[in-house]
Amino acid sequence: MEQKNEHKSSGQGASPFAQTYFHGTKADLKVGDLIEVGYNSNYGQKKNTKFIFLTATLDAAIWGAELASGEGKERIYLVEPTGAIEDDPDLTDKKFPGNPTKSYRSTHPFKVVGEVTIWQGHPTEQVNTMKEHLERLKEQGINSLND
Repeated sequence: MEQKNEHKSSGQGASPFAQTYFHGTKADLKVGDLIEVGYNSNYGQKKNTKFIFLTATLDAAIWGAELASGEGKERIYLVEPTGAIEDDPDLTDKKFPGNPTKSYRSTHPFKVVGEVTIWQGHPTEQVNTMKEHLERLKEQGINSLND
């Protein structure tokens, strides 16, 4: 039996420290901008996204920034979901039961409410190993469940 965890936004706007969510990317965004579906994905088949992603852990957001495609500066934004979020099936269910990375997806926009400007990335060799692993999966035809 498949379990689906769905989380809903309170709709009341930001409340300090109630829940912090992060979004790692190379996009240059400003406070108040919306992150929305429909843009080219950083992962998988790199086609227009059906979902956007956020995480409750800084480490997962750092990976998102480091693995994002493009040449821009790696950035981590504090975001607020505007609608329901659910577990990211690429990082939960059978792969990592219980969602230890606290990674979620949504079809609803995320509002940028801040940026984490001081953070430490993973060692270069660890990032390169992860990129090589993702490339091998792509070559094997193993695609994201989010495509």
